[in-house]
Amino acid sequence: MIFEVFIRRPRLAMVISLVITLAGLIAIQVIPVAQYPSIAPPTVRVQASYPGADARTVEESVAQLIENAINGVSGMRYMKSTSSNDGSYTLNVVFELSTNPDIATVSVQNRASLALAKLPQEVRATGLKIDKVSTDLLQVFMFHSTDPAHDQLFLSNFVTINILDELKRIPGVGDAFLFGARDYSMRIWIDPQKLANLKLTTTDVIGAVQSQSLQAAAGRVGAAPFDSDQRLQLTISTKGRLTSPEEFRRIILRSETDGSFVRLGDVARIELEAASFDSIARFQGRPTAPIGIYLSPGANAVSVAKAVSKRLEELRSRFPSGLSYSYVYNTAEFVSAMMKKVVATLLEAFALVALVVFIFLGRLRPTIIPLLAVPVSVIGTFAVLLAFGYSANTISLLALVLAIGIVVDDA
Repeated sequence: MIFEVFIRRPRLAMVISLVITLAGLIAIQVIPVAQYPSIAPPTVRVQASYPGADARTVEESVAQLIENAINGVSGMRYMKSTSSNDGSYTLNVVFELSTNPDIATVSVQNRASLALAKLPQEVRATGLKIDKVSTDLLQVFMFHSTDPAHDQLFLSNFVTINILDELKRIPGVGDAFLFGARDYSMRIWIDPQKLANLKLTTTDVIGAVQSQSLQAAAGRVGAAPFDSDQRLQLTISTKGRLTSPEEFRRIILRSETDGSFVRLGDVARIELEAASFDSIARFQGRPTAPIGIYLSPGANAVSVAKAVSKRLEELRSRFPSGLSYSYVYNTAEFVSAMMKKVVATLLEAFALVALVVFIFLGRLRPTIIPLLAVPVSVIGTFAVLLAFGYSANTISLLALVLAIGIVVDDA
């Protein structure tokens, strides 16, 4: 039997015990820490936008093409999609548990690129957004301001430009998502009665905006072939895209026979406003921009939460006057409290087992032998958990507590 080898060679048993203990101590420093074990299958999300289209149009002209191209990708279990009346399209592709999320994302991206050329021009212009779905929500905090001039649109724009990308670059952060994001957009509110009186259509308006708000290469002056006395070669820069409501109001829709012009401002109200008003976010009665931090697979929840807090404090110097943030959801606090409680429970269980063994054996020396097996087994377990890709969570640590009695019994 294998245990006879260790009885005849006690030094070998001691060395193996030390190796197991050292491996466990190293694993404790790097093992992922989470509230619950990760059981959600890898998921890749594909997003597209078809401005002005209803749900049926999106389904027929966008969804079917993308889904036909992606269907059957390696490791896929199933996929589900949503087409909305605002022109948005979302496809979630769910993979087998053993699939690498990064490889799955690349595979979906390669398949989706095959359908890109067949999509409507409006969809190709906005592009396809393909990314991994992080389901482990770590933190939610609200950006809010005491300044009445800082409305939800301002806060959303500020967070998108200055905060969101900084948080996404933190190691261990799977995603940083702005809930109810509001982006600046030039909104054109057309008066249908005025448009009809001038015998114009919305197609005329769209064509005029697209042709007169265009970023184009204007070329160069003085390029070869040129005269012998030519000394300069200049690149021509043009105004390009329009940026203010006043510039949009001056867009020409039609020229009249008397030399006058029908401009966009004659038939519409133009405002620089939010692209969407579908959601409203409030914190203590004030406008807010809520951000959710998602944990990447295998990351340490406590370490990532500390890194996020540290980075936010570093970015605080960029905040305008009156802007601050508040945590409304933070699983890292629960995980830290849970870890402390489990460690305390482990120590209590160890002490109780030691007391029971000593009472029944009646001598200290025979008691020490089975008790030495407990720390070696418990600490070494973390190396096994790390090797098989498991995390230190509520379930695995509870199992360690329950296993102490079994370890002593076997010893």
